[in-house]
Amino acid sequence: MDGADLYDEYGNYIGPEDDLSDASDEDDYQQQQQQAEPSPAPLRAYDEDDAAEPLEGMEVDDIPASNAIVLHDDKTYYPSASAVYGADVETMVQEEDAQPLSVPIIEPVKTRKFRLGAATGPERRWDDQFMMGLASNPESVRNVAIVGHLHHGKTSLVDLLVHETHKLDVDVDQPLRYTDTHTLSQSRKVSIKSTPMSLVLPSTKGKSYLVNLIDTPGHANFVDEIAAGVRVADGAVVVVDAVEGVMLTTTQTIQHLVKNKVPITVVVNKVDRLILELRLPPGDAYFKLRQTIEEVNTVISELDPDPALRVSPERGNVAFASTQMGWCFTLKSFAKMYADTYGPIDLEPFAARLWGNIYYHPETRKFSRQAAPGAKRGFEHFILEPLYKLYSQVLGEDTEKLKATLQQLGIYFKPSVFKMDVRPLLRLVLAHFFGPPAGLVDMIAQHVPNPQQAARTKIESTYTGALDSPLGQALLACDPEGPLAIQIVKLYPSPDASEFRAFGRVLSGTAQVGQEVKVLGEGYSPDDEEDLVVQQIGGIYVGEARYEIETDAMPAGNFVHLSGVDGSISKTATLVASDYAASELRIFRPLAHFTQSVLKVSVEPLMPSELPKMLDGLRKVNKTYPLAETRVEESGEHVLIGTGELYLDCAMHDLRVMFAEIEIKVSDPVVRFCETVVETSALKCYADTPNKKNKITMIAEPLERGIAEDIETGRVSIRLPPKQLGQHFQQKYGWDLLASRSIWAFGPDDQGPNLLMDDTLPSDVDKKLLYSVKESIKQGFQWGCREGPLCDEPIRNVKFRLLGADLAQEPIYRGGGQIIPTARRVCYSSFLMATPRLQEPVYFVEIQTPQDCIPAIYEILARRRGHVTKDIPKPGSPLFTVQAYIPVVDANGFETDLRTHTLGQAFCLQTFDHWSICPGDPLDKTIQLRPLEPAPAQALARDFVLKTRRRKGLNDQINVAKFLESDMVTAISASDAFDLLG
Repeated sequence: MDGADLYDEYGNYIGPEDDLSDASDEDDYQQQQQQAEPSPAPLRAYDEDDAAEPLEGMEVDDIPASNAIVLHDDKTYYPSASAVYGADVETMVQEEDAQPLSVPIIEPVKTRKFRLGAATGPERRWDDQFMMGLASNPESVRNVAIVGHLHHGKTSLVDLLVHETHKLDVDVDQPLRYTDTHTLSQSRKVSIKSTPMSLVLPSTKGKSYLVNLIDTPGHANFVDEIAAGVRVADGAVVVVDAVEGVMLTTTQTIQHLVKNKVPITVVVNKVDRLILELRLPPGDAYFKLRQTIEEVNTVISELDPDPALRVSPERGNVAFASTQMGWCFTLKSFAKMYADTYGPIDLEPFAARLWGNIYYHPETRKFSRQAAPGAKRGFEHFILEPLYKLYSQVLGEDTEKLKATLQQLGIYFKPSVFKMDVRPLLRLVLAHFFGPPAGLVDMIAQHVPNPQQAARTKIESTYTGALDSPLGQALLACDPEGPLAIQIVKLYPSPDASEFRAFGRVLSGTAQVGQEVKVLGEGYSPDDEEDLVVQQIGGIYVGEARYEIETDAMPAGNFVHLSGVDGSISKTATLVASDYAASELRIFRPLAHFTQSVLKVSVEPLMPSELPKMLDGLRKVNKTYPLAETRVEESGEHVLIGTGELYLDCAMHDLRVMFAEIEIKVSDPVVRFCETVVETSALKCYADTPNKKNKITMIAEPLERGIAEDIETGRVSIRLPPKQLGQHFQQKYGWDLLASRSIWAFGPDDQGPNLLMDDTLPSDVDKKLLYSVKESIKQGFQWGCREGPLCDEPIRNVKFRLLGADLAQEPIYRGGGQIIPTARRVCYSSFLMATPRLQEPVYFVEIQTPQDCIPAIYEILARRRGHVTKDIPKPGSPLFTVQAYIPVVDANGFETDLRTHTLGQAFCLQTFDHWSICPGDPLDKTIQLRPLEPAPAQALARDFVLKTRRRKGLNDQINVAKFLESDMVTAISASDAFDLLG
């Protein structure tokens, strides 16, 4: 091999073969190499013997920086990153296939922000220390919920207060919508989340109040947010449009407020619509305003006729406003404007004469209850006429006349101001005329109780524990020194949606950062402590919509945002100090909603590998939407349930964009059904346990009207003492003492609209043995009610009566594994023998429309199985109000259809109202359904049942015989009741 070139194993040139052989040793060879090919950073290489010792146990950081790389035994060693780039550089050693090519080795920092606002808030007219001082004084705190119908001005009312408390620019053409922090709220121009804010507001006397307010949505799909806001509030401001009056959401909310004994104040908003749109004269405008207020009183009196609950301007609990133009006043605040202008006036008597049939006579300058020629009502003469005059002169062309009028009022502007556009000029003039909305603050301070005054009413209706316990006494006193108790009503995602802040109200004690608390979930009870977690408060914040104020502590009586405690909270929770006695721990009742989630879609990720991301996103959606439900069906599909189309659309947006960040496939919306019976079981049904040593006998029958609603709304609970529970059924439904005391369970989940009763007699059944298996029978009943035999939908409005139980003497033969499935099977057989029917949800629809669109509305409703119940004109306006019912299954796309056929003139809102029995027999096998053809009216129940079973992966056969014992099937087959087996 003379003259052959040689290379070492690392690819370095060695030279001719004879050169290598002549080399005396390796040191000479290395020297020759360095002289032949000098390099500033030579590559060190060891053969096996030399490399084994110096590299043994050597760390990456031990390799000198001069070595580019050291290879040995197929291992790769990198030089120290800290030596090359500095101590703050992280070194990553990865194989080439450690991550896909689509993912960068070093991912860029991604900023996620889903909420409007900045980390630091704008300049305010108060400092944080002053606000926290007010928070420590309950007499200066007011907790208020702003409620009302869609687009009646709730958010703009909060904007009016924000403009007064924050130094923000006013843009009349572009409303601020300060509390609409969600990106969807801004793009859709409709609130979809309730948003709390804490503002320091001065009254007409200059006294400052800390007003903790919560702005709630007005859309009927989001009334669950209203329930959360009302729970933490001591009073409510109901915003009503002066033209549209009381509408669907307003009615629902007022009813909810009256039931929960929450004081009501009213703001009649958009008063200037009477001037600019309807062009009513002042006299007619007064009648329109009075009629709007009477609509509110009518809704209140239908539930509670107590005169003390009425709202009226002379009582001071009604204000008038145009939030878009930036003014709001009460009779007393307007009277104060006259006193400031014309000298001292006795405000109370003067304000009382500005409403009602009290007339002012200009000639005699006196008030009288007798109408006379030339006399006008006080409200018309002293309030409406000046208001009309200002509007007409600003909107007119006579600038000099406007200047003269403003000079009489003591308002002076630069000449350039009068060259502004009409709307900004009108807002500027009215802002100087009315000044800050101190009258609204007076109304809130006077008619909304402070936290200490309202504590007893709120605690008695929401706390499930004993009021004579130490915690109960502290709650009733709203004691900041007592044991800590916080009611959490909602979870808000952080701006980057990485965590949740728990929003609630401190009802006792003082919350402090770093304090350990016991988080009690909705399912907590002293008997079942599974839903209890001890966590530490990571941070305390005061919510200001688009920013937050961090604080160290928050005393009782105030709203609070907490971080670090949301891990185990799903909807609501109770937080109690960790050192409080475990035996006395009780929870606050879960929220009582005034609607139900009945519309559902099934979801699945576009990429199956992203299923864990979707499941985590569904869990987060479930946290932040109070009435959203997520579950897994028997077929394995993941289902999201909501109140309506807009609700599900917003939830799906949050799932895709905020929480899961993946593409998701969504099914067509379907509805929840319920299964019920309309007759008593034709036969006593029994079932034997698998070991043939126990037998349970039962029948099913319909519940009396109203019981299901009472159970669902919480008016009656199975957790009540037996005596109290029995009295409710005796007094309200006429049950006898024995029947009322024999109620075993409500189902499903202890708050479902079904009853399990023990109708056995001691002479027929060994009661001691029966009570030993009571819990197993209840579990079988709950299981059966949760998934009915028709199509795995919940059972509703059914009473199951236990008539007999033959039980084995040995406990081993009557365990839960034997009794539970048997109890479920006998529930199913008795249900199917009682003429089963399918129930579907029905929406209540309220439509505002001009008269010429009414025929189109009737036509659209008729096509969708809907029917009109009321068609009346709205007094004082050209609009009509149409009220109707429409099945939810036919309501998808109804709103779009309505707007298309009425050219956008009709506007509707839909909310769940009741359950209705579907026409037809779901077990009638004689009905032949043709694919792709609508089912006839009398075949709808069968159609819905079959389609639901196929969607869930069940077979089409519903056979009573498979739930009956064989000897019972034989006996029925030989009798005339053979057709019962289907």
